[in-house]
Amino acid sequence: MKIILSRKGFDSASGGVPSPILPDGTMMSLPIPDRLSGIAYKDVAGNCWLSMGEAVSQLAGFPEAHRAHLDPDLVAESLPREKGWRPIFGQCDAAEGHLRRQGVGKGDIFLFFGLFREVEKAGSGWRYVRNSKPVHSFFGWLQVADRVPISAWPTSDRWALYHPHFAREPHPSNVIYMATERLTLTSPKGNRIAGAGTFRRFVPMLCLTAPHSKRPGRWLLPEWFHPDGRGSVLSYHGDPARWEKADSGVFLSSVSRGQEFVLDCDHYPEAVEALRKLLSIA
Repeated sequence: MKIILSRKGFDSASGGVPSPILPDGTMMSLPIPDRLSGIAYKDVAGNCWLSMGEAVSQLAGFPEAHRAHLDPDLVAESLPREKGWRPIFGQCDAAEGHLRRQGVGKGDIFLFFGLFREVEKAGSGWRYVRNSKPVHSFFGWLQVADRVPISAWPTSDRWALYHPHFAREPHPSNVIYMATERLTLTSPKGNRIAGAGTFRRFVPMLCLTAPHSKRPGRWLLPEWFHPDGRGSVLSYHGDPARWEKADSGVFLSSVSRGQEFVLDCDHYPEAVEALRKLLSIA
């Protein structure tokens, strides 16, 4: 099995601001803007605090009618669904080429992370909490049941055609990853967890950014993540200078470019138990 740390949602380059962490810890990953998409921000359901349209309007200055790249699409309640809908994730071009070369496919698990920051109510709207710092945090997951190029998508499966990747060219590197119904790990207990979803609340276990770090991309990871003596390294992070052992784990200066970072569990068997613990808080 492979675990893919997959960067998604608003950041300084796409959208311009972090996604919000609401006062009760709820995380709302803001999909990046996409003029080709048929989905508007105002179409996407929010939560008891605010709608998706309100979030992008008040925090990032986008019109609520602006089009959104809702991807990964992990929550059934986000949009009205056709019969047969399943959580899906699309990837294309260079990022998909990297996943293909790494052999990502059935049974592998995407852990989606993004840039988040605490927000608070301000009058009739919302703003970022003064002096709060943006952090990289996990917000969702998807275990792959199937990988299907857009060009080979079954015409009978119309439930997926709303997805933004169907508005792009159907070349072989434009691919949809479909979720399993239930998560399958080495323990039968994993079957109780949905094959895709989002974490209910922000908790320290989800945070990648090292405590007190001024840079979101300086991560504090478990000690076993260090590549010394392993048969491979987290993809895109082969430079030894990026890794620094510490008493509390290992620091990693994560790359600022790249979307998909792949870890081969054959070389990091500790990752399976760590993943099970992480998903137990979902």
